[in-house]
This record gives sequence, structure tokens and C-alpha cells, in this order.
Amino acid sequence: MSDRVLVIVPTYNEAENVERILQRLHDSVPTAHALVVDDGSPDGTGAIADRLAAADPRVHVLHRAAKAGLGRAYVAGFCWARERGYDVLVEMDADGSHPPEQLPRLLTALQDADLVLGSRYVEGGRVEDWPAHRLLLSRVGNRYTRWALRLPLQDATGGFRAARAELIDRLPFDEVASEGYCFQVDWAWRALRAGARVTEVPITFTERAYGRSKMSSSIVGEAWARVTVWGVQDRLAGWLPGRVTPPVPGPDGDTRR
Repeated sequence: MSDRVLVIVPTYNEAENVERILQRLHDSVPTAHALVVDDGSPDGTGAIADRLAAADPRVHVLHRAAKAGLGRAYVAGFCWARERGYDVLVEMDADGSHPPEQLPRLLTALQDADLVLGSRYVEGGRVEDWPAHRLLLSRVGNRYTRWALRLPLQDATGGFRAARAELIDRLPFDEVASEGYCFQVDWAWRALRAGARVTEVPITFTERAYGRSKMSSSIVGEAWARVTVWGVQDRLAGWLPGRVTPPVPGPDGDTRR
């Protein structure tokens, strides 16, 4: 697609990963720009990103003073992108779990949608090398989210997604307080409530090879608590869930692997 694409990559202590993931991104989508949003990583991630940006005009860096949560990092990235006129905003983790090689599939699906979610749990999606307890937590969390919020999504917690800038402009991100992966549920829920066209595309999610996961019990607790409260509020308000476009087939038109 000819739109200006910005891939937002939040980082905190990803010195071993950030250069690798940006190289893979530009091998896969050479015209895409990348914004590294670094939360004051003490391991030097920000300095590595600055070096890459100095050598490549497609790479940009937004430095934040301290670690303040995934949600706030993305909102800061959204604001930066809109001030500079990007048309498509992509969320992607720095740790390699979101394969940049599959980004073209998301961008193609965005031609007929406002928001495209890279999904591990639609047909054709899969998870590789994840510990059993993490996979179970993710599966249960997504099932609970679908039930509590009545969301027609298989992978509302996933963080690999592409959105039209017009949708970002329509959503009240100044009201979003979620910080961990609950942020992903939060704004997918808001997008459906706003009548956005949402679809899911199968991806292969791979456990990180370098560095440490940022998942913690507090992040999980935030998600369960907020989803429960939102679900109760929706039922009391009488809101009915939206619908999503059927999942986009994987390679060769087959949703199965």
C-alpha cells in the first residue's frame, strides 16, 4: 500500500534485540519507518536506537524519562506519528515475538479494515516455543475477555496490529489508563464500540530468544480487574458488541497450516 507507514516499537532493556528487529522490519517492508519509544532503558537500548537513526532516515527515536508502561508508550508514539502525518500506525514488540516478515499480510488486510489484529488464535495462527503456563494464561485471558466484554475477537490481547490513522484520531486515547497488555484489549474494545471495521490475520508468535519478558503478576492483575469492570459497565449500559470482518486467510488462501 502507498500510505506512509510507521511501526512503533516500545523498548525497555532491549539492547540485544532492537537492531535485529529493525533490520528484519526493513528487509520485509523497506518503505516503512520505525519509531523506537524507549523508556530510559539502563542497558543502552536508547543509545543503540540513536545510532541506528543517525544512519537511517527511516528510523526515529522518542526518549522517555522512565518506564511508564506499554500503554503510555504507545499513546506517546501515536501522538508523535499524527503530528508528522503518518497514515498507518503499526504496533510491534522489539523482542522478535512479532514477525516483521508477516507485516505485509496485516497491511494488505488494512485495505478493507480500520484495525487489523495479528492473531495467534484464529485458524492458521500459532504460538512457538512458549512455556506451557504462558500459553495457558494467554488462552484463558482471551477466553475471559471474550466472555466479559462480549468481544468477537479471538486474540484481543495480542500486540501486533495495524491501524488507520483516522481511527486513532477518533478514539479517546487521553482517557486510556491501561498500562500493560490490557492496553491492547482496551483500545480494541473502544474501536469496536466506535463502529470500526476490525479483522484478524493469522500470525506465528515466537518466544523471544534474547532478554527477559516484562510480564508480571501486576500486569496480569490489572488486565483481569479492568476487563471485569468494563464488562459490568457495558451490561449496565445496555451496550451490544460490534462485529468483526471474518479472519483473513493465511498464505495460499488457506486459513489452516
